[in-house]
Amino acid sequence: MKRLLPALMLLILQLPARGQGYDPAKVGKKAAAAYRKALETASEGRFREAISQIDLAIAADPRFVDAYLSRAGLHGELKEYAQAVEQYEKAFSLDQGYTAEYRLPYAINLAGMGAFSKAKEALDIFLSSTTPDERSRKAATYRLECMTFALSADSIKPGRNYVFSPRNMGDSINSPDSEYFPALTIDGKTLVFTRRLGGRNEDFFMSHRQTDGWSRADALNGEINSALNEGAQTLSLDGQLLFFTGCNFPDGFGNCDLYFSIRTRTGWSLPKNLGEDINTESWESAPSLSPDKRELYFASSMPGGLGGSDIWVTRRGANGRWSEPENLGPTVNTAGNESCPFIHADNQTLYFTSNGHRGYGGDDLFLTRRKPDGGWSAPENLGYPINTIENEGSMVVAADGRTAFYASDRADSRGGLDLYTFELREDVRPVRTLWVEGQVIDSITRYGLPSAVELVDLKTGLRLSRIQTDEEGYYMMPLPLGSDYAFHVNRKGYLFFSGNFPFSARVPDSTYRMDIPLQPVRKDAQITLRNIFFATGNFSLRPESAAELDIIVRWLQENPGVRIRINGHTDNVGQAADNMTLSTRRARAVTEYLQRKGIEASRLSFQGYGATRPVAPNTDDAGRARNRRTELEIISQ
Repeated sequence: MKRLLPALMLLILQLPARGQGYDPAKVGKKAAAAYRKALETASEGRFREAISQIDLAIAADPRFVDAYLSRAGLHGELKEYAQAVEQYEKAFSLDQGYTAEYRLPYAINLAGMGAFSKAKEALDIFLSSTTPDERSRKAATYRLECMTFALSADSIKPGRNYVFSPRNMGDSINSPDSEYFPALTIDGKTLVFTRRLGGRNEDFFMSHRQTDGWSRADALNGEINSALNEGAQTLSLDGQLLFFTGCNFPDGFGNCDLYFSIRTRTGWSLPKNLGEDINTESWESAPSLSPDKRELYFASSMPGGLGGSDIWVTRRGANGRWSEPENLGPTVNTAGNESCPFIHADNQTLYFTSNGHRGYGGDDLFLTRRKPDGGWSAPENLGYPINTIENEGSMVVAADGRTAFYASDRADSRGGLDLYTFELREDVRPVRTLWVEGQVIDSITRYGLPSAVELVDLKTGLRLSRIQTDEEGYYMMPLPLGSDYAFHVNRKGYLFFSGNFPFSARVPDSTYRMDIPLQPVRKDAQITLRNIFFATGNFSLRPESAAELDIIVRWLQENPGVRIRINGHTDNVGQAADNMTLSTRRARAVTEYLQRKGIEASRLSFQGYGATRPVAPNTDDAGRARNRRTELEIISQ
């Protein structure tokens, strides 16, 4: 079957002849014959071979303008923009009038190599000095808008010294088939991607990072791959859950639906449709799971959207059911198409593709950041050279915030689309994210406890993540850098756990292992409240204490029969009497806050101990900091 010529090639080969200087009828027979053969070869998609045949035509007639123009068009289709520009300029030098209509594809290729100013000049000449047909005029006007954006957009300014050098991920990952839609675990050691086998069947493959590179990718084991098309997947950060797009499945509600599969000891489970609350008769695709597994972003053309394809989000409730999808709204979505959402491990930065926001042409990559009120910032174009005049596809960013992965058909592709990795420009990076992992256990029996684990930004009070451990109490929680966090673990019938990660002033280099023994609710059980903060030498509660204080309120409401005492402690700096007074006033300030939130005074008491009960030597700053603490103790239940 002959391959149809791409639209740009058709435009180039069908443009009318203009001018008087060059006469195609006077081209020699040998050159004309080679040229006709080249056009036949090009119509079959054999562009390299066609270029060689055009070279024979040019050798026979060095003033063969049509041959230069067609050679330029072929280089453009191969994304060899510089060579295309060179051939156009040779043709222009031979006859300005005959080639006037070709200023449009010339400008497009100039833009392809990043010469936006020169491209704009060529478009201005094309529109002012020719009388193009309606189709060409619209195309030129659209491209002119793109070039104007490219020249004025602030997004390209930080990238002027940015070196964009995507690296092919190699033969262990890529093959003569197409590979796309990469997905990573938070530790960056496991990669799952879609491969289109034989140009038809889409399946999932997995590779593992080793000391000397990536292992050879194997098809996912279990029941997930089939003779149907599975693709466009998202992987939970712990690598245990996969959401994906299944097309033309027997139980589907539309052409493409969202499904999920769970990793078990024997492999990936049989996929399950997310149901008619999510899937519709329209198209649903490209899911992206939030790091806490509580939000699922995806693209859909379902009714109620703002354009052809919009980005939506559904949230998983306490009962495990997914909510009715919510459109991300006009800040993110447009009358055009938005797709390929990717929420980073920081749970704050969302990348997506769009042809509705201003860009360089076609689908561009954008980012939007979650605001303190839960809304999204105005989308930001990732800029050239990450975005180009071509359609950009899905992109994911590793937890380190700088390493990006995407699919492309660059010159060194093994065949079709390959997976590439590159360093993301600094101003469009998400927050670098570490993680804490461990097991929640009963402090007495030492058995694992399924529990809720949450991370709260102390400055904004925003809950960044809330996850559920597995049945044995194991968990993994992302830790974005740059802020101070309260870390809480809760389970009914147990005293909650309070942890703290102070990341605003320091940048740790490693991840954390934290096994958490929860104490059953019983008399004399106590915990240190690590996120209660006071002004230095004062008993005034600092605003960032609110997150932990509200956790105490909620816990007391869930355990109505419990009475507690708040214990205050200081280090040994200063007079003993002053320390005793300060610790007492600080403990009282906590109880007064709890009372203001509705906790009965009869359930609360407080006690100051000054420096009389140290938990560490008062010989250095670290020890004294541990001794300055507030505790919660159960008096009765």
